[in-house]
Amino acid sequence: MEDKDLREENLQEEAAKVQAEAEVTEAVEAEVVDETEAKMAELEQKAADYLDKYQRCLAEFDNFRKRTSKEKASMYDDGVRDTVEKLLAVVDNLERAVAAQEGKDTEDAFFKGVQMTLKQFQEILHGMGVEEIKALGEKFDPNFHAAVAHEDDDAYGENEIILEMLKGYKYKDKVIRHSMVKVAN
Repeated sequence: MEDKDLREENLQEEAAKVQAEAEVTEAVEAEVVDETEAKMAELEQKAADYLDKYQRCLAEFDNFRKRTSKEKASMYDDGVRDTVEKLLAVVDNLERAVAAQEGKDTEDAFFKGVQMTLKQFQEILHGMGVEEIKALGEKFDPNFHAAVAHEDDDAYGENEIILEMLKGYKYKDKVIRHSMVKVAN
């Protein structure tokens, strides 16, 4: 009997040891699981932060690309306007030369050459998208016209342009040079 009791005691001790070891193992496994979950949560947070930074960087680059594209187009348009503005003096002088000769000998080769040069300039300007601002007979608009003279005459309507002294031009709805006009009433 003693042997049996001793064996039972040994079995109980071993069972207690196994139980203790199992509890320790469970505690360690629970700790490892908790650490793993914590690490996973931390890594998921980092991944979310990196994704957010990437998306912001991508959006910022897209905005930069669009902005530089607009600036480039704007710089081109400004360059065209500046160049055309300088060439308008030549066009004006050619128009004056043709107007001064009209009604006289129009078969003169020199006159024909000036006419052809003026026509070529006008075609180039038109091809670039430069348009003349209509003035004569129109209502005065300070956005397109510069009034340099005024006349009271009942034969014309109010704020009607009766004389265009210098043609105005615009490029893509932006005025290069205002028309210099004389306004009635």
